[in-house]
Amino acid sequence: MTAELRLMAVHAHPDDESSKGAATMARYVDEGVDVMVVTCTGGERGSILNPALQGQPEIEANMAEIRRKEMDRARAILGVKQEWLGFVDSGLPEGDPLPPLPQGCFGLMDPDVAAAELVKVVRRFRPHVITTYDEQGGYPHPDHIMCHKISMRAFEAAPDPDAYPDAGDPWQPLKLYYDVGFSLDRFTTLHQAMIDHGLESPFEEMRKRWQDRADDPNRRAPNVTTRVPCGDWFERRDAALLAHRTQVDPKGWFFSVPLDIQRKVWPTEEYERARSLVDAPLPEDDLFAGVREKVAS
Repeated sequence: MTAELRLMAVHAHPDDESSKGAATMARYVDEGVDVMVVTCTGGERGSILNPALQGQPEIEANMAEIRRKEMDRARAILGVKQEWLGFVDSGLPEGDPLPPLPQGCFGLMDPDVAAAELVKVVRRFRPHVITTYDEQGGYPHPDHIMCHKISMRAFEAAPDPDAYPDAGDPWQPLKLYYDVGFSLDRFTTLHQAMIDHGLESPFEEMRKRWQDRADDPNRRAPNVTTRVPCGDWFERRDAALLAHRTQVDPKGWFFSVPLDIQRKVWPTEEYERARSLVDAPLPEDDLFAGVREKVAS
């Protein structure tokens, strides 16, 4: 039964799949689920976040090719399939006034037009469950927000034979989730665990930033409905993220909490169920709750 199940994770950039929901995917792969990562952009405008690689012009000049190779390594570590949608990274403009997004980038596309490529992949792969970001992108990166828009459009359009008629045979996904990988509760819990074990915590400043987000009246708080136990796959998660060498500091906060502490105080990855066409009581501990029974029937 498990071998018939299919999970699709839609992400904005290469490396997002390894920092958000990677342990969940690794667990399901090991259980026989067919898992595909869809990567919307090539990450061409990503900054080099690994201090050991900064200041190397040859890396900056070949970022697109390097990030593809990094994605290949991460995909192999996680054991997932992966497809590129082929859109161009928007970058993350900063400043006051905020500079405009570059022409032709993913963040400026018409969502209905961009969704056509995702609908093709959905109809070809035929996932039972899709994961993506909420309407705020998880955090307000223009590519994450556009990723949300086309994921929602694809979920609704894929089963409609009149929508994108040239994109393949219709397929009805049964559930869609928002990834809630980063949260104030998680950072607070890990921070306190580090303090309790006499270790220096890297989360104080991060907690303040996320508290500011939580206090923002214009920001919708995530509603965690589903916690997937996946602590036994944290090593695979970390190895996949480290494969994205340009995008992560191996001495940074993500790797600062010993895995035995993480497994003790926060052994799950969290999701918000946004759409479901099957009956499954909340809260859940399985993205396929209600789906397994339907697929088996």
